Amino acid sequence: MSDGITIALDVMGGDRAPAMVLRGADIALERHPETRFLLFGNETQVTPILGKLPRLAKSARLHHTEELVLDDAKPSQALRTGQRTSMRLAIDAVADGHADGVVSAGNTGALMAIAKTVLKTLPGIDRPAIAAFFPTRRGESVMLDLGANVECDAENLVQFALMGDVFARTVLGLAQPTVGLLNVGSEDLKGNDAVRSAGARLRSGITPINFQGFIEGDDIAAGAVDVIVTDGFTGNIALKTVEGVAKLFSESLRASFRHSLMARIGYLFARGALKKLAARMDPRGYNGAMFLGLGGIAVKSHGSTDAFGFANAVGVAIDMKLNGFLEKIRVELARLNQVPETQRTAAL
Repeated sequence: MSDGITIALDVMGGDRAPAMVLRGADIALERHPETRFLLFGNETQVTPILGKLPRLAKSARLHHTEELVLDDAKPSQALRTGQRTSMRLAIDAVADGHADGVVSAGNTGALMAIAKTVLKTLPGIDRPAIAAFFPTRRGESVMLDLGANVECDAENLVQFALMGDVFARTVLGLAQPTVGLLNVGSEDLKGNDAVRSAGARLRSGITPINFQGFIEGDDIAAGAVDVIVTDGFTGNIALKTVEGVAKLFSESLRASFRHSLMARIGYLFARGALKKLAARMDPRGYNGAMFLGLGGIAVKSHGSTDAFGFANAVGVAIDMKLNGFLEKIRVELARLNQVPETQRTAAL
């Protein structure tokens, strides 16, 4: 049940906003009927669409603003001059305690910059990280960081591992998730100084993490671990590569079935299985990147998604609140911070 949960929405963020955002919220409301929404956007554009969504209209309150963060706006500019934008007001609602989480399909850099400034980072976290789900042969894995931090030191990677572990236990429902560091090889001597030092710390047992050591790129889709930890530079490249390969596979498969009459006939027999495959690989089902390490729940939806995908991003924010993610990660961070500094740095 999502009784008592309120989600703030940046209605003007995304390629097809505000229609996509509002219709996505309506789908999410069907799945979580007790949820309430705070909508931040231009009432001239929002009201006609909201009038066609009576279920959402009854569960939402619209806050008018004519300002929005442009897709090409620099994060520093959005942070400095965007106090009345739909994105900033939605984040402010979380900071002020009026909403339990915020979801936006707008400018990623601006969203991270504003959320970090307004919501602050949790005690013990130096940098927030972007995390998202990946489909694997074993089910689902979560990877972080996916672009928030291009350069990371060992301490950042250890913190990412801790956040990913808590997320997997609270949202994925895994009792003891496995964690791996993405590297160029599985041997202890492989990788740069930050990765090797982080691996040594995680092996030392100072955290409650079930660390499995280093993993390689082909281990991601194999589902070798439940939580994949890396720096934002590597993680973002891995994410875009996976998306590109999935798109190539889908387009090639469709072209193959259009190639000849026999191929078309073969499609008729394989249609059921192909629909299941399409649903399994549909990126909309995994939409919703989480900003972990902040003092509030913030979820980034892909800017080009549709209503179905945006509804899944809203569902991620609701799940994080329902599962008490913030409270649980505070407990784990406090436990880590109680470890003597000499023991924490011994492996470095």
